[in-house]
Amino acid sequence: MNCSCGGNSSMIFKPPPRGRARVLGALALGCLALFYCRAAAGRSGAEEPAKAPPPEINAPGSLEILAITIETARGAVIPLKVEAARTQAERNRGLMRRPSLAAGEGMLFVFDRDQVLHFWMKNTVIPLSIAFISSAGEVLEIRDMAPLDLTGVTSSRSARYALEVPQGWFSQAGIAPGDYARLP
Repeated sequence: MNCSCGGNSSMIFKPPPRGRARVLGALALGCLALFYCRAAAGRSGAEEPAKAPPPEINAPGSLEILAITIETARGAVIPLKVEAARTQAERNRGLMRRPSLAAGEGMLFVFDRDQVLHFWMKNTVIPLSIAFISSAGEVLEIRDMAPLDLTGVTSSRSARYALEVPQGWFSQAGIAPGDYARLP
C-alpha cells in the first residue's frame, strides 16, 4: 500500500479486529441510509413547503386603476394611469416597498375633505414627485421627495388629492401649478 500523506510507504496495512470492523461497517451503512432517505424526502416534496408571504396592501394591481388626464395651461392634455388609494390603510401604505414605477403611472391619494396634507417616504425606495390638487382639480403645488426620507413634505394649502409619480415626470410632461387634473 502506498501512503499519499508523505509518510513511510513501506508500512504494512493491518485490518482492524473483526468485531470493530463490523461496528464501523454498520455505522457507515447507517449513515449512507440516512443520507439517501433525507435526499429522497427532499425530492419527493415531503419537506414542508415554504410559506407564501401574506398579501400586501397596495401590491401592484391591488387597487382600483383610473385613467385621468391633466390639462396644461398651454392646452395639452396629458394622460396618466393611476392607482386610487381611498382608505386610510391604502393611503398609509402608498407606494411602500415598490421596486419601481413607470413613467405615465402614479398613485392618487383621495381624501374625504380638503385639508393640509403631509407625506413621507417611509420604506419607499422610488424617488417621487408629488402634486397637491384641490377639490376642483387645480394643481396647487408640485414637490420632489427623496427615497426613504422620513422628514416629509407638507402641502402649503388645503388639498383634496395628492398625486405621486416618478420624480421629474411632471416637469418632463410640462405640468405645473395652475394646470387642472380631470378626475373621474
